[in-house]
Amino acid sequence: MFRFERQASLTLNGGCVAGVDEAGRGPLAGPLVAAAVILPPENSFSLPVADSKTLTAKQREFLSAAMRNTPGLRFVLAERSAARIDQINILEATHEAMRECIMNLDILPAFALVDGLKVRNFPVPAQFLVKGDSLSASIAAASILAKTWRDQLMLELDRLYPAYGFSRNKGYGTREHLIALQKHGPCPEHRRSFAPVARSLAALPEQLYLPFGG
Repeated sequence: MFRFERQASLTLNGGCVAGVDEAGRGPLAGPLVAAAVILPPENSFSLPVADSKTLTAKQREFLSAAMRNTPGLRFVLAERSAARIDQINILEATHEAMRECIMNLDILPAFALVDGLKVRNFPVPAQFLVKGDSLSASIAAASILAKTWRDQLMLELDRLYPAYGFSRNKGYGTREHLIALQKHGPCPEHRRSFAPVARSLAALPEQLYLPFGG
């Protein structure tokens, strides 16, 4: 999992390598969260990080807490709201959050390993790795931190909007969630530019207007 970090370090003359990933591109509701992580040296980091999607919620929470308490590990999180996603689209929101993470690290990395396809106007030299969270320890660490933080945010939204089951579906388009959308319409945290949400808006019954005094 450190192969790409080692390759990058050979050309950096001591500079830092950051891993970047996101959580929440696919859901119909809630924010997108990106993370950038600079791990401590390989010989002093032994946590078994992996693609967050291959881990249980309990494993992710354990690793997230352990990383937050690891000396020398640096990380930054960035969120993009449903409203911002609707404004600029999910791809641009993802790239915007990733760029912000890198710029807000307390040490600007010399190089970044980024999950997915190329990010436009990325602020430091980078290598973009499809399925990078299964190839790079730094990206895997970022995926875990982004996913666990977003899950916490969705639990908070579940308390505000209990009809949609956000604590269970985390905003993804499960059958339960889609039925709730059809029944209740979207809440303020739904992404109205996403097709299932747009369809639920179109399906809402028209409300009659009764003038005062009528």
